[in-house]
Amino acid sequence: MITVLLAIFIPFIAACLVPFIHKFLTGRRIGWFVMAVPLFLFILLLRLVPSLSDGSTYTYTFPWIPSADVHFSTYLDGLSMIFALLITGIGSLVVLYSIFYLSEREAIGRFYTYLLLFMGAMLGVVLSDNLIVLYVFWELTSISSFLLIAFWYHRKQSRYGAKKSMLITVTGGIFMLAGFLLLYSMTETFSLRELIGMREVIAADSLFVPAMLLVLIGAFTKSAQFPFHIWLPDAMEAPTPVSAYLHSATMVKAGIYLVARFTPVFAGHATWFYIVSCVGLLTMIWGSVNAVKQTDLKALLAFSTVSQLGMIMSLLGVGSLAFASSESTHVALFTAATFAALFHLINHSTFKGSLFMVVGILDHELGTRNIRRLGGLATIMPITFSIALIGSFSMAGLPPFNGFLSKELFFEAMLSLKEANLLTMDSLALLFPLVAWIGSVFTFIYCMIIVFQSFLGKTPEPFPGQRPAHEAPIQMLVAPLVLASLVLLIFFFPNTLGTYILGPAMLAVYPQFESLNGLVPEIHAWHGWKMPIFMTIGVVLLGVLLYRFLRYWKGIYQLGILQWTLDRLYNTFLLWMETTATKITKTYMTGSVRDYVAYIMLFFIAFLGIGLVGIPQFVFDFSKDAPIEINEGLIVFVMMCSSIAILFARSRITAIILNGVLGYSIAILFVVFRAPDLALTQIIVETVTTVLFLLCFYFLPEWRVERKSISMKWRNGLIAAASGIVVTVVALLVQGHSFYPSISVYYESASRLAGGLNVVNTILGDFRAFDTMLEVLVLFIAGLGVFSLVKLRRKKGADHPEKK
Repeated sequence: MITVLLAIFIPFIAACLVPFIHKFLTGRRIGWFVMAVPLFLFILLLRLVPSLSDGSTYTYTFPWIPSADVHFSTYLDGLSMIFALLITGIGSLVVLYSIFYLSEREAIGRFYTYLLLFMGAMLGVVLSDNLIVLYVFWELTSISSFLLIAFWYHRKQSRYGAKKSMLITVTGGIFMLAGFLLLYSMTETFSLRELIGMREVIAADSLFVPAMLLVLIGAFTKSAQFPFHIWLPDAMEAPTPVSAYLHSATMVKAGIYLVARFTPVFAGHATWFYIVSCVGLLTMIWGSVNAVKQTDLKALLAFSTVSQLGMIMSLLGVGSLAFASSESTHVALFTAATFAALFHLINHSTFKGSLFMVVGILDHELGTRNIRRLGGLATIMPITFSIALIGSFSMAGLPPFNGFLSKELFFEAMLSLKEANLLTMDSLALLFPLVAWIGSVFTFIYCMIIVFQSFLGKTPEPFPGQRPAHEAPIQMLVAPLVLASLVLLIFFFPNTLGTYILGPAMLAVYPQFESLNGLVPEIHAWHGWKMPIFMTIGVVLLGVLLYRFLRYWKGIYQLGILQWTLDRLYNTFLLWMETTATKITKTYMTGSVRDYVAYIMLFFIAFLGIGLVGIPQFVFDFSKDAPIEINEGLIVFVMMCSSIAILFARSRITAIILNGVLGYSIAILFVVFRAPDLALTQIIVETVTTVLFLLCFYFLPEWRVERKSISMKWRNGLIAAASGIVVTVVALLVQGHSFYPSISVYYESASRLAGGLNVVNTILGDFRAFDTMLEVLVLFIAGLGVFSLVKLRRKKGADHPEKK
């Protein structure tokens, strides 16, 4: 369906038009043009939701590189629809928010160009069926996000965060590409749909695990999973609309999409389950624990995003066990985990997007995001406070907000590991829900920090440059209000979302099911007095207690072991690489042409010389050689003498004359070998070259004989001798071996057909006519150079260089 193809390319077309349209739609007006793009695409895609819920899919393919089996194939199903709606829907609200957030003094045209590039790249990732095309868009998201994060490039931290994010995500993308190539070697197809149909073939291959690990590295780096999460907090230096879009709803979800999309390919293998679920839970608890100690609201939200992404990833890991289970009750439990992951994916985009916009409002209106400088804003900014309350309580998993529903499903999924009894150790089955519960406790704490320390309590003393606190303009509040409203609507009408959006996505993750029966559980706000609700009550009670006494135990973050961070390791590694690279570069980048030539010749000697030794046909054959006449030997002897004499020349004139002797000796050899045309060409070229050398060297400074040490002379001599030996050996080997018939027979017969009596003339005039014309052009340019040098007049008063 061409509609899917247009959904990808329309943002790119709009991005190309923005620089031109911005000349006419100055200021904020360009934002309304940009906003129309994601809004149009959102409506266009929304119209396809009913047909997708009935089981339809949409594909479109046209050849791109057929010889390499690379086709531009698009595929829209329930899973890609979730992400496409988030990209376009949240994108519309982010553009609306940015219209009033960004100052008209900013480079708004450049900002929207980057934003549309990123939007198109993300749509390309989730709508591509061909792995190579997906990879192209995958890396394009890294490049466009780099441009967005570095939008305020005059700030050092913005540049640092942009480079850090691109370095980590692009490196992960290269690993992912290697995994794609391994999958192609196993299946001989780049099509995602065909890979899913060949999962048995892939699972039986010895490259199964390496391909899986490489794909997961790409997914983990993009979705900020431990230990690759370190780029996300530094990426918060981007403008708040970028953070709300890239780092809560879209870019970081690309890794989630990749894991969900490849679940039918790799799921069922224990390695996939353990890596995805364990890395997810580790990321969740690591992010939530680190979020509590942050004093910058944006940094707090960054680590909370890391934590929430880990939670979704762990659910996908648990959901993969459905492929390894045969009992229907167990399958229902594990598919419910994937359902919870997709459900929380949407919920997280709504409450986290609204929270980022709230932080942007505080920064925009007050000039600070520092929690220690905030407080008492609830009565001054009531609408902003209400949005922050809804978003924070939803992220904490409290009713009546959508985060409560998905958090309950999260607890149920972790508890299902114990009920299904699939893990070999009971203690390991208990560890999963325990870690999930502890991570949820810290999530509750940092959510309380957002609400109570930023908006309630006493107003701190104003700091220098602080702007008077006031409510944000209603235009800036529209986008977060829409997201906050969705938080409440989803809580009261969750099954509508489950039927039309989540259901088709579940069929994409579990293609072995022919219908939605058993795949889409009923979502209820109350499940009775079961373990999940007790876990939630425990989260609230312990969370309130720990928050109440936060100032007493927060000092543990100052302990030595907790001061160690992966950021410090990353910076140390980069510093070591930079230092090592500098030392290595200074070793060979000496600024001496002689050294560079020595490196080239050593490389030539090492690889070509050593390579010749391994050739079985390393035999010299002189049986077909013609005898060497005395006059030919004399000419060669003269050439050898002049070559050696150049090394000991004490003036430029002597060196040029000796070099000319070499050239004219070659011309004489051509005459001896009955090739007068070549001899004439050689004489002309040698004459022109000699004249050019004389004219150029006339204006050079005085000739100074460089003093060289004995060791340097020996080194240069050995390199020169070895180079000459290698070239001679190659020439003799080529002369003594004829693997193919000589082409001279063809030229001889074809020359007669062309009407030429001289074979060389015919080759130059007919077979190499274009080459000959270029040679004439080269001679013409050389003649112009000679003419210019002859006519060159030196300035008056210039010192005459010594003519040597």
